Amino acid sequence: MKTIQPTWVFDNSPIEDTFGFGERAVRFLRALKHPKTGRQFQLDPWQERIVRRIYGPCKPDGTRIVKNVVWMLPRGGRKTTLGAALGLLHTIGPEKITGGQIICAAYDRDQARIAYEEASGIVKADHRIVAATKLLDYRHQIVHSKSRATMKAVSSDAAAQNGRTPSFVLFDEIHAWRDRKLYDVLRTGLGKTKGTLSIVISQAGRGQENVAYEIFDYARRVAKGEIDDPGTLPILFETDKDADWRDENVWFAVNPGLSLGYPDLDALRQEAREAENRPALREKFKNDHLNIWLDHSTDPFVDMGIYDRGSNPIDLDSLEGSPCWIGVDMSTTTDLTAVIAAFRDDDGGFVVIPHFFCPADNLRARSDRDHVPYVQWAEDGYISATPGNVIDYKAVELYIRGLCDQYSVQEIGFDPAYAQPVMAPLLEDGLPCITIRQGWVTQSPALNELERAIISGKFQHGGHPVLRWCFDNIAINTDSAGNRTMHKGKSTDRIDGAVATWMAVSRATVGESNRSIYDDVSARPDGFLIF
Repeated sequence: MKTIQPTWVFDNSPIEDTFGFGERAVRFLRALKHPKTGRQFQLDPWQERIVRRIYGPCKPDGTRIVKNVVWMLPRGGRKTTLGAALGLLHTIGPEKITGGQIICAAYDRDQARIAYEEASGIVKADHRIVAATKLLDYRHQIVHSKSRATMKAVSSDAAAQNGRTPSFVLFDEIHAWRDRKLYDVLRTGLGKTKGTLSIVISQAGRGQENVAYEIFDYARRVAKGEIDDPGTLPILFETDKDADWRDENVWFAVNPGLSLGYPDLDALRQEAREAENRPALREKFKNDHLNIWLDHSTDPFVDMGIYDRGSNPIDLDSLEGSPCWIGVDMSTTTDLTAVIAAFRDDDGGFVVIPHFFCPADNLRARSDRDHVPYVQWAEDGYISATPGNVIDYKAVELYIRGLCDQYSVQEIGFDPAYAQPVMAPLLEDGLPCITIRQGWVTQSPALNELERAIISGKFQHGGHPVLRWCFDNIAINTDSAGNRTMHKGKSTDRIDGAVATWMAVSRATVGESNRSIYDDVSARPDGFLIF
């Protein structure tokens, strides 16, 4: 990803304002008083240009061109204060409409209260505005008495927002939103009337399976010119991942208020000094202050940007009849089961075909729990959602049998946990099943081989989104001898696909030998090989 800085914020280039709506907005904001100092509301030059760029350009009939603002700004950039002031512009200012619904939406009640307190503080700082409004603190709501326009702060109870027809929505710190329900409800409401405006103001986040990444990725594509969308205004102050995070020039480039005293430069310097020898703090520094979009795990196995190099489509027809090694990570009956088919290529690398299974019942509840689009993945065929509230192990068995019919399967490796229901009938039919113990003895060498393949660009996965999510969730434990094992970064993370992958790749690596697995299986009275 290349940084796309909004250079127009600083270059003094002309900003269209045929109808004077940009000037009108700036004058209103400057007439407000700051909630903490009681002085004139601080609208610095870079902020003023953004306001003019939002409200100035119009169609010939006077309709505002910009409908969606996507604004990425680091922590300490005074996002919420300016966002609250823009909300007041639509509640009590010249952008208000009769009965207008202005929403300040946040991920939880505490953050929503911050936005409301910023707005109510601005109101209370001016007796003229106090006289023209009603403050309903217990409802986090401001009402303009004459027009009946209301400004309300809401949090993630999306169901309570159904039926709203907002004219303005501020989506505050969307990088922290746990799911997309509230966003979808309010965006749908915005589409009911003309002249509406949505503003997303947030710092950078983590991972790709979330609504924030979707929003900012779209904005990047607009900024690059890949998507023609004049209604979306991207304002992205972000930093390339490979930039020198210790370079203060980088800090100033991405923090437009730093030269004006916010955030505090000395505080940033202190954090950077500590981050030199504290990797976790270093990642937080990059995320909070440099707007570097991070991978999901705080201790990633590999850089996901490098992983993504293997996303080109896989020619499945070319693999017909090829030697294949399968890794299976069975789950409990209510969780995610992964089946990964691995193939050697002619360049010393690997090609994998992933597939996943989960119960169909409560699929949306699972999406809410894990904060990923299970429903969409199932619709797109990346997951088989088997009927009922438990995984149909027969469906898993039939899928593996299908792989055996299509490819020259050398081994089917199972994690011993929960393996018996699927493994036993396969063994009965003479299929080459083995079990692979979980631990550093087996896992560490496999991780080294898998890492080598990924970093060298020799791991092709076809961009499978569920597998990517699993790899993004990996955290690595390293013991004193340098042996590594993978585990989940958080309790809600899933790494089943990554576990099945290292199993398949490890056996594919061993499979270069001339050892006959069928001879080995027949040598055991129970038919099991255990590694």
